[in-house]
Amino acid sequence: MNAAAPLTVVDAEELSLFRDNVVRFLKDNVEPHYEKWEKAGIFPKELYLELGAAGLLCVDLPEAYGGAGAPFEFSMVVLEEAARMGFLALASNLSVHSDIAAPYILHLGTEAQRQKYLPRMVSGECIGAIGMSEPGAGSDLQGMKTSAIDDGNGGYVINGSKTFITNGQHAGVVVLATKTDPKAGAKGTTLFTFDTTLPGFKRGRNLDKVGMHAADTSELFFDNVRISADEVLGRVGGGFGHLIDELPRERLALAVTAVGHAQGALEKTIEYTKSRKAFGAPISSLQNTRFELAKCKTDIEVHRAFVEKCNTQYASGQLDVPTAAMVKLATTEMEGRVTDACLQLFGGYGYMTEYPISRYWADARIQRIYGGTSEIMKEVIARSLVGR
Repeated sequence: MNAAAPLTVVDAEELSLFRDNVVRFLKDNVEPHYEKWEKAGIFPKELYLELGAAGLLCVDLPEAYGGAGAPFEFSMVVLEEAARMGFLALASNLSVHSDIAAPYILHLGTEAQRQKYLPRMVSGECIGAIGMSEPGAGSDLQGMKTSAIDDGNGGYVINGSKTFITNGQHAGVVVLATKTDPKAGAKGTTLFTFDTTLPGFKRGRNLDKVGMHAADTSELFFDNVRISADEVLGRVGGGFGHLIDELPRERLALAVTAVGHAQGALEKTIEYTKSRKAFGAPISSLQNTRFELAKCKTDIEVHRAFVEKCNTQYASGQLDVPTAAMVKLATTEMEGRVTDACLQLFGGYGYMTEYPISRYWADARIQRIYGGTSEIMKEVIARSLVGR
């Protein structure tokens, strides 16, 4: 189960007004620059300060740490609208920052850790990342090699590397997964709040991806980095269990973006089919086009209903790991179907990068991989049904 706050009744009018503010911010501050950021392969750090000033970062953190103390659904709206408008790279970065890294620190951190990082994450001064995946350990987190060895003087020495780290180029804090006891298997895993100003830490190259180009994705290197025991996040040796506890929100956030992203692709496609003519009439008048659009809309709405159910479960602390795996699996697979069907309706133009649908299609592909591949999701679900 997750560690969400007790269920708060969401005011529909307030949520609608907040959504309007999110859309307005994205239109004014993101849309005019997004193509430039895609070509650069990274968002400017200043964008996070703008997001923070607009109250769009970590919005459900308690007021004591600078947040608005809003229901978590408000944070989901930020992701949903960014994805719907075709800014999935931004939604991914924000999800890692606001909906993964910040909750780890809130739920597991000491008061000193919370005060050190969370207010600056709300303002955008400190960008959060998660250091889990390694060159030889992606979905198999128990296979990680990055070590944190007790130095006997109240601290640890960290050595190793991470890869595919979203926000890696800009991160000020990394929730870092390490092995403090390599012989203990899952029980030897420990998390740290890692300050990226520590000597011995280096950022590798910004990785070149098939899609989501503006979402910086990096290699991170740790060479005899000395870190205080005060930066241990949660229990020494309890890291793997902590990761499991926090997965439901991460996977629910991915499901929210999947539905929003598919919805945005459909909206672009409907607009195109009404304006594009073939055989003397808009292609929206062709039966195949109409049936494909109907299938896409139905697919989206069925999965939106599942997401809304899971939102309610998460808000009341009832979203378990298997159900989170189901909603992540179902929605991201749906997202792939819908974006592919939409691109097909654009014909040859859909394969041209000047048409936004091409980015929807390319960006969607990673959603079935990160946060746990579709295959891992199926295994998680199967284990809940029939055991190992």
